[in-house]
Amino acid sequence: MKFIHRKTHQDRAHILPKRYLQWVVWLSLSLCIFFLSTFSTAPHFRRPHQHSFLRKHTSLASRALIAAGDSELPGGAALPDSLSLRIYIYDLPSSYNRDWLANPRCATHLFAAEVALHETLLGSPVRTLDPHAANFFFVPVYVSCNFSTANGFPALGHARSLLSSAVDFISSRHPFWGLRGGADHVFVASHDYGACFHAMEDVAVAEGIPEFLRRSIILQTFGVDRPHACQDVEHVLIPPYVPPELLQRPAPPSVATPPVRDIWVYFRGKMEVHPKNISGRIYGNGVRTEIWRRYGGDRRFFLKRKRHDGFRSEMARSVFCLCPRGWAPWSPRLVESVAVGCVPVVIADGIRLPFSNAVRWDDISLRVPEREVTRLEPILRHVAATNLSAIQRNLWDPANREALLFNRGMKPGDATWHVLKALSAKIHRR
Repeated sequence: MKFIHRKTHQDRAHILPKRYLQWVVWLSLSLCIFFLSTFSTAPHFRRPHQHSFLRKHTSLASRALIAAGDSELPGGAALPDSLSLRIYIYDLPSSYNRDWLANPRCATHLFAAEVALHETLLGSPVRTLDPHAANFFFVPVYVSCNFSTANGFPALGHARSLLSSAVDFISSRHPFWGLRGGADHVFVASHDYGACFHAMEDVAVAEGIPEFLRRSIILQTFGVDRPHACQDVEHVLIPPYVPPELLQRPAPPSVATPPVRDIWVYFRGKMEVHPKNISGRIYGNGVRTEIWRRYGGDRRFFLKRKRHDGFRSEMARSVFCLCPRGWAPWSPRLVESVAVGCVPVVIADGIRLPFSNAVRWDDISLRVPEREVTRLEPILRHVAATNLSAIQRNLWDPANREALLFNRGMKPGDATWHVLKALSAKIHRR
C-alpha cells in the first residue's frame, strides 16, 4: 500500500532551483544549435551583401578582383589562368542578332565571325552574368547578314543605324556605357573596311568611324601597316570566318608522301577583263586583271573567273593559292589556303595579317608586291625549287592552323582564345 506524500513548502523551495537550472541548460543548448546552423549557411546569404558593398566602393579597374572569386561558370568550365578577364554579354532583342539567322548563310559566310564569336562567348568560361564584375561588355549585333538580292553580297547601308540603335537600347537600360563612354564595350566588324562599316574604301574613309564607337574596341578583319581612318580605333585584328570542319582536315600521313597536287597555281574569283573605274578606283588595284591577262593562257595556272561550290577541293589539289586583294586587302582565301595545305600567295600591299604573334605567317605563306605581279611565275618557280617543302610542312603545324579557327566552343589556341588574350592585354590600358 502506497502513501500519498504531500509536498511541503520546504520541498518546493528545494525543487525550484533544480527546474530553473534545467530550463537554463535547455535554452543554452537551443541557442547553440540555432547559431551553429545559422553560421554554417551564412556564406550563402552574405555573399550578395558583400558584392553590393564592393560595387559601391570599388573602381571599374578593380572589378577583376571581384570576378576572381567566381572561377566557374555555367557548364563547369574552369577559367584558364592566361585569360584573366570577365565579359558581360548584353541580351539584346532578337532583331539585332538572332532574327538574322533565319537565313542560314548568316552563320557560314566569310563575315560570320560576328555570329561565331557571339555563340562561343555565350558558353565561354570568361563570361560573367554579373555586369558589375565585368572587364568588358560584348554587344552582339549582326550587321553583315543583310544580303543584297541583286548580287548576294552583304549590304552594309543599315549597319550604322543598327549599331546606333543598339547603343541607345543598352544606354537606356544599363549604366555601364555611360560610365566610361563605351571604352570597355566590344563590337565585331568582320567585313571589308571594319569599323568604317562600308565596302568601298573612298566612302569608308570619307565617313570614318561612327562617332559613338570611337572609344570602343572593334574586332575587325581589316588591317594595314600604315595609318588608316578605318583602324583609327582600339581594335583586335581577327581572321575571316571559314567553316570549322574545313580546318579540321587531318595532316598528310607523312611529309615524305604529301598528297598529290596536280594544280601548280590556283585562283578562282572575280577577274575583270576590262575593269571598271569606280570613283577613281579599279577593283583590286587592277592586280586580278593583270593576273588574268598574263597567265590566263598558261596551263600551269588554273584561273577561273567564277566561284563554285567545289572550289575548296580544287584548292586542296593546288601547290600555290593566289590571295590577291579585292576592294579590301584581306581575303578568306588566306585561311582557306592554310586549311587545305595550299601555300597562300598574298598579293596585297601593306596588309596586316591576324594574330601575327601566334601564326608564323612568314613560314607558311609568300608575299608578292602588287607591282611584281608581272614576275609572279619566276618568283613561284624559285620558291618551288628552294624552300617549298619547308613551307608545306609548316602549313600543317597545329598551332598555325588552330589560331585561324573559330570553334563553336572555345579551345586553347583557337581564334576566340587569341581574341580573349588580346582583350586581356587591354584591361589596364582602358
